[in-house]
Amino acid sequence: MVEDTEEEKNFRDRYASELKKKKQDGYKIDELEDERRNVKQQGMKTQGRRGEQIKHEELDKEIGRRYGLRQEERKKEKGSQK
Repeated sequence: MVEDTEEEKNFRDRYASELKKKKQDGYKIDELEDERRNVKQQGMKTQGRRGEQIKHEELDKEIGRRYGLRQEERKKEKGSQK
């Protein structure tokens, strides 16, 4: 894996905080999937750009983080129903 430069770290941090603001309910509103589509489309136009690679990595992290939170909530709900 390539070590991020200071500029890339700043970009990664700003983008990650923007992703946390995006809405996702799994039904009608899914701003994360919209963002993923836009990044993928941009990546096809300008292949190999580091910005798009970072965006993909951060999208994967955010989706994984939200999935983990949903799993924890479900476990808590099941535990409280007993």
